[in-house]
Parts: sequence; C-alpha cells; structure tokens
Amino acid sequence: MFKKILIANRGEIALRVIRTCREMGIKTVAIYSTADADSLHVRFADEAVCVGPPASSLSYLNIPNIMAAVEITNADAVHPGYGFLAENAEFAEICGQTGVKFIGPEPEHIRKMGDKITAKETMIKAGVPVVPGSDGLVKNIDDAITIAKEVGYPIMLKATAGGGGKGMRLVWTEDELEDNLNAAQNEARASFGNDGMYIEKFIEDPRHIEVQIAGDQYGEVCHLSERECSIQRRHQKLLEEAPSPFLTEDLRKRMGDSAIAAGKAIKYEGVGTVEFLVDKHHNFYFMEMNTRIQVEHTVTEEVIDYDLIREQIKIAAGEKITGENYYPSMHAIECRINAEDPYNNFRPCPGLITSFHSAKGHGIRVDTHVYAGYTISPYYDSMIAKLICKARTREECIAKMRRALDEFIVEGIVTTVPFHRQLMDNEDFIKGDFTTKFIETFDFKEKGKG
Repeated sequence: MFKKILIANRGEIALRVIRTCREMGIKTVAIYSTADADSLHVRFADEAVCVGPPASSLSYLNIPNIMAAVEITNADAVHPGYGFLAENAEFAEICGQTGVKFIGPEPEHIRKMGDKITAKETMIKAGVPVVPGSDGLVKNIDDAITIAKEVGYPIMLKATAGGGGKGMRLVWTEDELEDNLNAAQNEARASFGNDGMYIEKFIEDPRHIEVQIAGDQYGEVCHLSERECSIQRRHQKLLEEAPSPFLTEDLRKRMGDSAIAAGKAIKYEGVGTVEFLVDKHHNFYFMEMNTRIQVEHTVTEEVIDYDLIREQIKIAAGEKITGENYYPSMHAIECRINAEDPYNNFRPCPGLITSFHSAKGHGIRVDTHVYAGYTISPYYDSMIAKLICKARTREECIAKMRRALDEFIVEGIVTTVPFHRQLMDNEDFIKGDFTTKFIETFDFKEKGKG
C-alpha cells in the first residue's frame, strides 16, 4: 500500500481523497494555487505545496511544478481527482516514468477512451451498442453532407477530443451544416488543440444514464449499477440520482453487461464510468467513457455502501476486486450547489461567503471545501458543495432533499439552492418523467433565498 499520496487537484474532491487516505493510514500532500491558500483541502492535508498563481494553466495544469511537488515530498502515488489532469495521458505517463503510481487507468486507456472515434470503434468490436454515425473523422464539408444524408437528420457534430459540451453542434437541416461545422471545429481547436469532428445521429429527447465500473490489474471488471444524469444544462449536470427511475430490471442488467464488456475490451484498470443515451423505447447507445472518478460518484457510494476512492487506491496498489456486481438497496439524489444565479442564466457569482450552514440529519451528506469567511474565486469551477440525500424510496428521498435544501443557507453570494428547491416540487421530476431537454422548458419562477 502507498505511504504518501499527492492529490493533483483542489477543493471538494481533494478533501474527499484526503479523508479516505486518512482512514487508510496514508499520508497526503495537497497542492494549491495562491488563490486557494485558505481552502480546507490545504488545511487538512499532512503537507501542502503551492504550485503557482491562480490561473489553472500556471498551477493545477502545470505538470513540471506538480512533479516537483511530488519529488520534494517523496510521494509515491498521485491521485488526479476529476477535471484538470485526471484524463491527461501525458501526465499519467510522466508519473509512470518517474516511478510514481498514477491512481487511474494506464495512459493507453485514457487515450483510447479520450478520442471519441477510437472509443466508438472499440465499443463496436466489443459488441456494445453505439449511436449510428460516421465511421471516422469528417474529412470536409462534402464528406459531412454525404454522411449526414446517410445517417438522417437531425445529426450531432462532435469533436473527437471533446468534453463538457464543447465542439458540439446540433444540425437539423443541410442548410445549417456548413456554418455549424466551421463553428464546432473552431471551438474544438481553441478548447482541445484538435479540430477533428465526427457525426452521430441525434437521439431526440433521450435520457443520460451512466454505469459505474471498476476493473483491476488482472482483467476482472464489475459494475456498480447506474446513475440518472438527465437533469443538465448545456451538457453540464445539475442533479444526479441512483438508481434511475426510468430503468427496468432487464434494461439495468443489459446496460450493466455492456458496461462490463466496455471495460474488459480495454482491460480497464481503476474506477470509471460508461455513459449511455437511452431513448424512449429503452434502446441504449454508448456515448463515452470517463476514465476517472466523477463528481456524482457520491450517489453510487450511498446506495451500495461502497467507498469508490478507497477502491481506486486499492486497485492502484495491485489489489484484486471481487468481480461481484452491485445493485442499489437505497435511493440517493445529489444536488450540485453552484455559485451561480439560476434566475439570470446561471451567471457565475464568485465572492465572499458571509454565512454558511449546511443541511444535517439522518441520510444527509454534504461534500464541500467552503465555510463562512471563504472567498469563491472566479478562476475555477463554480461548484461549492454537493448535497446528497438517501432514503429507502425515491419519494422519501425527494422529501428529505426538500427539507435539506430548506435548511441549507449560504449568504454573501447567490447559489443554485433555490433552483433545486423548486425542482423538488416539479410534478414531472417527481414522476420521473424527464429527459435531457428538461431544463429547456423548466419554469424558473421562484427566486426564494440563496
């Protein structure tokens, strides 16, 4: 087992890793930018090293500075968290070359799944259902026109190196194709340094459902059931729950089997997520694979009583998994509490938190790195907390979340708490009748307090 782990991340996820490491008797090293000197992850780590100024490119994405921190602290492993360098194959490779264990998959796995075309080809070979579309990258506008006609409109243009909704465009007719292709390529080039594009059939009004998997160094892969992630805005998730209210037992099994096949196809090591689009007829299609821990891993932990960070660390240390598949015994919902104004197009609202009171009580979990007196920086993601409730049924879970949101108080900044509170009273949400288009027609009518 590792003696000391450096966490190459910040905020809530860094603190989350520190907690599990402490329970396992492993020393931790926090890295931080000058903007994060007062973050709780810095306070609770055994050691902390400043790696640069506020800009991510000069700190949390600065590989030379991070590796220097690894060297001076004698860390023998690196946990990348999510975001930043978590799916950077070059960083994983450098860790391996210097004798430091990257707690995650091998660089080749990151590359295979990070490139959407390669990932799709791999899934086809593994027998995993994929969305109809181009066999490879789009060569030019003429090629795009031909492919779009074969697939049938509407289509989705996607960047092969994409993520977070960047480099994506929905095209309904041929007249819109060229302008959207150019715009998507420009955005992909600016965001990822790669303007390669591919085309997929657009699945209208789908559910976004993902399956958590774990794989060890010996070829064993298991799944840990699914999460419902359809409540999202511009491809950014706002709320997640487990299990999905849409899945039947048969569909849950078939999607779990496909996720395992996906992991075994690349001999996946670590915890990861296989994401699917599911249409109203219960047909499901592979969308992408995330080769890291995810923000919403907490809802899976709550419904199956399973520490995914601990499992990541154990797998990286060479321990075997049982190979047993897990199914939920509870229901859990996670609300992402962001420093954003939901009634002003989710405008970011950084600033000083003057008062902070998180919800408490049976079946409630709050993962956060903030406190009263903490300043939310404009340099990073606006998520300040994750509020997770669990109960025996979905109905009980929603009732618990209503109560928790009512007593979740953040003053000094505007947050998404009132939006989530309104969501808990929405009839369609309560019935489980929603798709990825839900937010586009949501009636933002009650501002309340945030």
